[in-house]
Amino acid sequence: MMKNSSRVFLVLALLIFAIAVVFKSEIRRGYFALTLFSGKEQFENFARLPEIFPSRVMAASTTPYQFPPYRGATMGLPEHFTFDGRPVARDAFLAQTDTAALIVLKDGAVAYENYWLSGGQDVPWLSMSVAKSFLSAAIGIAVAEGHIESIDQPITDYVPELSQSAYAGVRIKDVLQMSSGARWNEDYSDINSDINRLGRIIALGGTLDDFVAGIARAEPPGTRLHYNSADTQALGMLLTRATGRTVTDYMAQKLWQPLGMQSNGYWLTDEQDMEMVFFGLNATARDYAKLGELYRKEGVWRGQQIVPRDWVRASVTPDAPHLH
Repeated sequence: MMKNSSRVFLVLALLIFAIAVVFKSEIRRGYFALTLFSGKEQFENFARLPEIFPSRVMAASTTPYQFPPYRGATMGLPEHFTFDGRPVARDAFLAQTDTAALIVLKDGAVAYENYWLSGGQDVPWLSMSVAKSFLSAAIGIAVAEGHIESIDQPITDYVPELSQSAYAGVRIKDVLQMSSGARWNEDYSDINSDINRLGRIIALGGTLDDFVAGIARAEPPGTRLHYNSADTQALGMLLTRATGRTVTDYMAQKLWQPLGMQSNGYWLTDEQDMEMVFFGLNATARDYAKLGELYRKEGVWRGQQIVPRDWVRASVTPDAPHLH
């Protein structure tokens, strides 16, 4: 009896081991999804996602640019600042928010730079929604180059796979302005919200294109501003179809190299190698700062117009009542 029990235990142990080996990446992704916003695991996850998920690389620029120090030396930050009408201590705020990296530019130079949890300036951090700004810039370039004729066109002119979804006939402009009319719940505290369902799709190895194509419409497009990460993912599909290139390849040529990015950038992808453009860029703080400086200069970088000036202005200027 004992021998039989030992054999059963051994078989079960081997079976569990085999499952763990075969589904190693899925298990790691599932663990990531469960601990994404949990204490110590949060900053560790955000710093090593390209090791957990499939990813594509945008190589560091062949002509890297380094911001100079402000007037020959960096500045200190005020010890206190006012938030919501009350004074807040700087160091307490940085500790409370688990800040890992902070860089402040003034007139295109580094006024302040410091690192805490991340281990230094070379760590590529997860962008979260900053990725959306990078994608918008790339789409602006694609429009200027004629890959996209007009943002007043329906997105389904370029992405017919969405013709049975909420995005059928919706103007590209409405998607850019998160006014697509798609039914969407981005409440991270709601386990059944759309954004959490999308997170489970990612963790379990599903496809983003199929997920977006299954979203239903809630209201007429162009009538209400409603924050929706799926809108950005639909725009990623648009960029790949319109240019005939991956988001990574196009952005590497049009933004990463011209901006003199000092480090590799990584785009997380799904199992079909589609970039997770709504949150999945990984880059260093210094390289993120370059997009901010580019927009401060209205799309001009070191004398060259990288993103059309009109696009930059339109990106930050509400032009309809529902956007205010």
